Amino acid sequence: MTSHNVSTPRFMRSGAVAFGVAATFMLAGCSGGAPADPGTAPPTASEQTSSSPTATPTPTPSGAYKPADASGPAQNVPVPVLPEVAKKETKEGLEAFARYWFELLSYGYETGDTELASAVTSANCIMCERTKKVQDGWHEDGRWLAGGKVSTPAVSTTFRKASDGQYQVAVQVSQEALSYYNADGSLDSTDPKPADSGSLMFAVFRDGAWYVNTIEPIAG
Repeated sequence: MTSHNVSTPRFMRSGAVAFGVAATFMLAGCSGGAPADPGTAPPTASEQTSSSPTATPTPTPSGAYKPADASGPAQNVPVPVLPEVAKKETKEGLEAFARYWFELLSYGYETGDTELASAVTSANCIMCERTKKVQDGWHEDGRWLAGGKVSTPAVSTTFRKASDGQYQVAVQVSQEALSYYNADGSLDSTDPKPADSGSLMFAVFRDGAWYVNTIEPIAG
């Protein structure tokens, strides 16, 4: 059985989402490495993972959706759509954007497509980058992931803008168990469903769109 050569900081593994919440966004237990300081100023354009926070929409898949399983990767996965309300600098807009961001996270587990999330997320978000590495790596060379879908039972913000322009959003994250398959169809390993956890998203609104600076686990 092939070892995990994609670095296992799988956000979720440790409480995941809550970013891991305990360590990982629910995403694959994030081991080690503290998230970027939420008090730092928003990243400059050169620090962004994309030149624009709004990436070109991915074409809507045609055909019936089929989730990944032992027989192969997911097919025709619906592409998350940014709600109109999430384009506004309002309390409702920020909460809608936070839900959308976690939908992109879930989409990355199913497809290995991390471009949409990267376009609205700073490379300074350590847990985000670790999760991206897992999603990218396990969808290369014929490998795939099954499960790992992320949902957000609760999202809330006081919508208080800090002096550095950031807003905070508390997110309850829930993630399914995650299985790692090799190109030959063999099961490499499985991460059990982590306990639901809480994450704190730090976001800014600029150039008419929301952008994530970092996400940190909420200590229990």
